[in-house]
Amino acid sequence: MSDIRIDKDGRLTLPSGALRMIGEQPVRLSSYSDHHLLLEVQANDSKVQMAGQLGDVGVVDLLSFFNMFRKSGLLHFSLSGGSKTLYFKNGEIAYAASTFPEEEIVEILYSLGKFDRGVLQGVRQFANGEVALGKILVDQNIITAKDLWAATRNQVETIIYNLFAFHEGSFVFVDAAPAEDTLVSLSMNTQNLIMEGLRRVDERAVYMQKVKSLDAIPVASGQVPNDLDSVSQKMFALVQAGVSDVKELLRRSGSGDFDALRLLSQMVERGIVVMEEAPSVAVEGVLGEAVTIFNGVLVALHRVVSTKNPQFREEVSCFLRDLPQPFSYVFRQTTLREDGSVDGGRILANLAGLEEGDKLRLLADALSELIYMECIAARRELGAADSAELIKRVQAVSTRVQALIGRRDDE
Repeated sequence: MSDIRIDKDGRLTLPSGALRMIGEQPVRLSSYSDHHLLLEVQANDSKVQMAGQLGDVGVVDLLSFFNMFRKSGLLHFSLSGGSKTLYFKNGEIAYAASTFPEEEIVEILYSLGKFDRGVLQGVRQFANGEVALGKILVDQNIITAKDLWAATRNQVETIIYNLFAFHEGSFVFVDAAPAEDTLVSLSMNTQNLIMEGLRRVDERAVYMQKVKSLDAIPVASGQVPNDLDSVSQKMFALVQAGVSDVKELLRRSGSGDFDALRLLSQMVERGIVVMEEAPSVAVEGVLGEAVTIFNGVLVALHRVVSTKNPQFREEVSCFLRDLPQPFSYVFRQTTLREDGSVDGGRILANLAGLEEGDKLRLLADALSELIYMECIAARRELGAADSAELIKRVQAVSTRVQALIGRRDDE
């Protein structure tokens, strides 16, 4: 967390991430001591009941507490890479939401093998932000209403299970409730969800020791087993057919990531499947040239601004996490490197299924949005005069990328 100092006149400056969430809403001083200062958004009718940092108090402790005392309210977690919100109703979890891209409902449906990446990209382009993507898929007869309901339950459970892997972050519990039509009837109570979540964290670590990486390539060893059940047979057939990497194998198995990972690790342990290291992905052509240009600017901005603000990389990571669609999808599972650049191969994988021209335009728009944010930060940290030359160099990038897009359109 960023250090904040109060000046002699009692004024304090909040980090940009906090300002972005609170905006211009008035705040009230809720409580204070010589160890803490709690400010609440005044425009919000809900009251903060508990807040703190994960550490000695862990996720299991919090969920058990609210379950034991049959609490009702929203428990919000701010975590590295995203945020999660759980709703307790009389001590039982009845709702969960997440900003993590992989926990979005359409990503859950995709991970269950309900459609391919091309369909997913098409739906995202068709969406206008007013209609839920799940409803669009049902209306277009891509999935059934039953598929959507099952995926919604799967989504809530996935959000909860993935929460147990976090040991750092902040949390706040407020006496508020979501709309009744968002509540989900889960198959397990909160205590069972806790036990299952802990089991999955432990077992997933064991499975990954055998599978090595989600980017690794599963290859049939030549042994032909005759004792596999129907689900394992389907997965083994995909391996024999040369399905690309572990992520794609888990998705096409249709069993859900955790169960499919378990089956794959069992095949590796038996020697039926061997894992090969994934080849490095080079971004070539016009797309590669665009990524190289943008990364040069990102590295330059990071080098200068981080000398003034050591938390700059974390600030940019939060910005990437909070971007709206379609930009958040471009940066899905993308983290900043130590030098401030982005992984072009990861971004290209996210754009798979789009036409080449659409890939370039969306790539340029998303990276331009990131660079614009970093220019604002540079002006804030360095001042208008000291940042002028740097920003001028950055602005020249737009001209070069627009030239690339124009060149692509002429081909």
